Amino acid sequence: MTANNPSASAAGSETRVFEPVQRILLPKRGEPFDVRMLYLIESEQNRERLSWTNRTAVTIPAGEEASFETYFNAFPASYWRRWSQLKSIVLSLELEGQANVSIYRSKQDGQRISVANHLVGSGHHDFELPLKNFEDGGWLWFDITAEKETVLSNAAWCAPHAPQAQILPDGTELPASEKRVAVGIPTFNRPTDAVAALQALAEDPVVDGIIDYVLMPDQGNQHPADEPGYEQAVEHFGPRFREFRQGNLGGSGGYSRIMYEALENTDSPFILYMDDDIAIEPDSILRAVQAARYAAKPIIVGGQMLNLQERSQLRTTGEQVNKHDFMWGGAPHAVYDHDFAKYPLRAIGDAQSHLDPRKYDSRALHRRVDVEYNGWWMCLFPRVVAETNGQPLPLFIKWDDTEYSLRAAANGFPTVTWPGAAIWHMAWADKDDAIDWQAYFHLRNRLIVAAMYHDGDVKGITKSIFKSTLKHTMCMEYSTMAIQLEAMKDFLAGPDHLFDILESSLPRIAEIRKNYSDAVIIESADQLPAPTGAPGVPTRNIGGRLGKVKKLPWLLKSAKHLVTKEDRAHHEAPQLNLTPDEARWFTLSRVDSATVSTAGGTGVAFRKRDRDLATDLVKQTRGLLKEIEENFDDLKAQYRAAMPELTSRESWKKVFDAQ
Repeated sequence: MTANNPSASAAGSETRVFEPVQRILLPKRGEPFDVRMLYLIESEQNRERLSWTNRTAVTIPAGEEASFETYFNAFPASYWRRWSQLKSIVLSLELEGQANVSIYRSKQDGQRISVANHLVGSGHHDFELPLKNFEDGGWLWFDITAEKETVLSNAAWCAPHAPQAQILPDGTELPASEKRVAVGIPTFNRPTDAVAALQALAEDPVVDGIIDYVLMPDQGNQHPADEPGYEQAVEHFGPRFREFRQGNLGGSGGYSRIMYEALENTDSPFILYMDDDIAIEPDSILRAVQAARYAAKPIIVGGQMLNLQERSQLRTTGEQVNKHDFMWGGAPHAVYDHDFAKYPLRAIGDAQSHLDPRKYDSRALHRRVDVEYNGWWMCLFPRVVAETNGQPLPLFIKWDDTEYSLRAAANGFPTVTWPGAAIWHMAWADKDDAIDWQAYFHLRNRLIVAAMYHDGDVKGITKSIFKSTLKHTMCMEYSTMAIQLEAMKDFLAGPDHLFDILESSLPRIAEIRKNYSDAVIIESADQLPAPTGAPGVPTRNIGGRLGKVKKLPWLLKSAKHLVTKEDRAHHEAPQLNLTPDEARWFTLSRVDSATVSTAGGTGVAFRKRDRDLATDLVKQTRGLLKEIEENFDDLKAQYRAAMPELTSRESWKKVFDAQ
């Protein structure tokens, strides 16, 4: 058997076909230790290192051990039990030599249970394993101990049969889909990243073999076509590659173009979205397609996000929308910022550590997490979902991915964030999107999507917004407040103008921000006078259970300072130079000026307190929030009635034809 083709196993006169749904892969050569920990764990007792020259075969010296209880190679059995047609899974592998293959499973709390132990020699071996024990969570994996030098190759987790028909929400059957996918990558002024993404898709022949089309909307003025390596990448795909030049319609416009072209001009059974600024494990594409093909009913399969700068770190296991304030948040049992190099799946602690809230371990990684949406850094849609659901909303960026999954759920198609299918993406900690130009889209689109799906009290939302406004006030983030006023005004204007402002919103917001010093990035704080100081102003946070209580005196002093007129002498020279971690409300609300470094460390903003400006911005915010509260029921009716028009292929075709 080779892991890129179904394997056949004879049982008497019966031949069974096994189809790989997740290949066992080795790290790319030269990867650092933390990345290798995502693929395999070499025993600390080993005297010799394992070696490999390709990604599907590893040589294990005699007497040495390796475990595949890792993020990319353990099998997320609880997800397959919950969402798939399968009742069992087959571990299929080839050996040259002699080794002990030990198979394990975990429970939802991470407890390890031995499943089987086989001493095997050279040849092909299949081990069929039931999935009945994974209702709430758990993984399957295997460890291997070489009795003599052994080569393990072409290993994979395989389905014991071909995919069957799926049950649609109306009870009818959808025939099983072929293993084909159209991959869409919208790009905007990231030509190097875009070409790298194309090269990554082509590097794995198994994955390349299931890609029908590569669809690339180019929305910038720095084109991938002008980048070295582009011609070779495009030549590899030949007629499968299609580029579309269009204006900057944001992520929603780029992804909508992909969906439009895939539905109108291809017959691909699956559509996969990918960001252009990512690194990908190519097998993730195969895994997402197979999860969707074998699902009991059509599902959206979301890839997880690993941190591009801390590559063993998983951003989150899943998210949902908070029903009270309609804001993103972790799904029940979700984990954030988990580092597999420090805490591999086996690091589940012990009875004593479980009692200590300060201790951290990997137990939660064994619990299945059910989500409401997945980011579009990597997300796969069955064709039937796209045809039923319609196009993305014209939101430019932010909340389009969330809304699409909420809409799909209403149509009977759930979203699943799938472990082991992942990309690497820049962490949010290196972005200022909560306070820069993106803050406009964060708020406007949150309100739009809330109007379409929130049936609770709108005051939960408006109180949350006002709380954020007060924080922006204390932190001298006046540009953020100003563009959030525009966001609320545009929401109140209703849905009829969303297509009209799709391209114009960003330049309009950029012009507004130019009027505020906190939005102007200076290359370095050393271009300004030295800080004059702020004696007595705290710059370090207080944690612990009593942290909030200890901050009460700080809050009182902040309130007193904020109502006094600023000393404009401090606008000539900053009082403090602060890092992003130090730029907290209890510091900034006690000074009249400070520089704050950008999250990515590329420069600083010189923030200057202006009491009268802050008062006016808060007053305007209060007025608009009151207007939203008074008119929310009517706005809900307007936005919900406009949904068919906003998400139709015909409406989007007009946009694309005008480019």
